Amino acid sequence: MKLAIVTAYPPSKVTLNEYAYHLVKHFRQKQRVTELVLLTDITEGEKELTFNTDGCKITVNECWKFNSYLNIVNVTKAISAARPDAVLFNLQFMKFGDKKIAAALGLMLPLVCRLKKIPNIVLLHNIMEEVDLGNAGFTKNKIMQRLYGFIGSTLTRLILQADVVAVTMQKYVDILSKKYNVNNVKLIPHGTFEVLEEPEYGASAKPFKIMTFGKFGTYKKVEKMIDAVETIRKTSNLDMEIVIAGTDNPNTPGYLDAVRQEYSHVKGVTFTGYVAEEDVPRLFKESTVVVFPYTSTTGSSGVLHQAGSYGKAVVMPDLGDLALLVQDEGYKGEFFDPTSTSSLAAAIQKILENKEYRIELEKANYKAATAYPMSKIAELYLIAFDAVISKKTKSKVTRTEEVIL
Repeated sequence: MKLAIVTAYPPSKVTLNEYAYHLVKHFRQKQRVTELVLLTDITEGEKELTFNTDGCKITVNECWKFNSYLNIVNVTKAISAARPDAVLFNLQFMKFGDKKIAAALGLMLPLVCRLKKIPNIVLLHNIMEEVDLGNAGFTKNKIMQRLYGFIGSTLTRLILQADVVAVTMQKYVDILSKKYNVNNVKLIPHGTFEVLEEPEYGASAKPFKIMTFGKFGTYKKVEKMIDAVETIRKTSNLDMEIVIAGTDNPNTPGYLDAVRQEYSHVKGVTFTGYVAEEDVPRLFKESTVVVFPYTSTTGSSGVLHQAGSYGKAVVMPDLGDLALLVQDEGYKGEFFDPTSTSSLAAAIQKILENKEYRIELEKANYKAATAYPMSKIAELYLIAFDAVISKKTKSKVTRTEEVIL
């Protein structure tokens, strides 16, 4: 199978590029895949393709830009030139831009593939029905939220023109199938990027490193996490450092610089900036606790799966999709009230002071992560593609027979 993947890809700063890296890494090792054609955004640096594993040929075509109105034209041309057997879209609603028209035009590409009769699957990481538009940085205006809801439903109907829409949570399957009356939505779990050797549990060095990882400024805010650590310092002798790993959300440029200035008096705070793929293992291995300082959620958490693969204890807000992941996939963490700094402080302190409890969380999360390795997820996509291709082939044969008769 010659498989094309439309996605952002490292060193891109566009969301979901890390997910694409690991998915490509494992697709490459599947014998049924003869070539991967990556239809990616244009970046200044070279694409990261050093997997240190044998595998199929990989061709890269940098054919789209964030917020370009021409993406639908350029990607369509690239697909036509590549002549793939199937196309996988790695999407969320602002994949092609944070401007409404640019984003919408890009999301029409699955429909284009359907019209061209090219088997295609959309991996949709979030759904508008489950996004808190205010906290996620879209708008707090109620009228505009209703407008965004209408636009979101329209875009979802476009995406559902794909042969299959794969989502990472059963809740999303239920919502989309019921609301849009479709039967082409399928659950394929998020998966774990790297399944590593079982770690040495409870082996965190001092000082304890309290780490958070992501794109910050909308529903991911770090002020409460810093305040929580300062609260713990006032009531204990725990030796702690804070690691804020990642960059600003595109909707909130300058957010982390403002936080850095506001909290310049707080000792032991590190802002890493963009974390290259090769630096991710060290970041997680050196951390004692991974904190999710979220006020809402917009989908399955890649960071939670990464934390699990490194056997790390986590502190999570008791809300939305993170709580569902704990229930559905077996992750464990200490929950906190996302509106309360003292609740977050208590959750972090409990894990640091109780080594046995910390080890219990580490073991549970590693076990949950190893249940869905990315190699298994890649295989599920290939099975889904086989079903789509088989269905299209049978349909074509039937139409041909009807013409002959």
